[in-house]
Amino acid sequence: MPLYLSRFSYTPETWARLIVHPEDRTKAAESYIKSVGGKLHGFWYAFGTHDGYSLWEAPDNVSMAAVALAISGGGALSSFETTVLLTVDETLDALRRAERVQYRPPGVER
Repeated sequence: MPLYLSRFSYTPETWARLIVHPEDRTKAAESYIKSVGGKLHGFWYAFGTHDGYSLWEAPDNVSMAAVALAISGGGALSSFETTVLLTVDETLDALRRAERVQYRPPGVER
């Protein structure tokens, strides 16, 4: 199954609620991905541009999109970004296929 890395940030209101009622959100994240047949591999908080990160496994892009849309639509986050991760073998395959792509940069004639 494909792996996905999500980066998220809470709204100030969500942080305020969590300060009053601290909650481990790992269980919630796990239930969201399980609802589409996936698995949560990790859930972390961080300093920096994003408040947290999660690593998910989902059956396909549509399943992960459903989870991302449901979470994003919930109103607790100010941002939610998801990136599909490629294995080394998938990247090597893509590199081999890239040679067959006849890319032409903008403004350059052949």
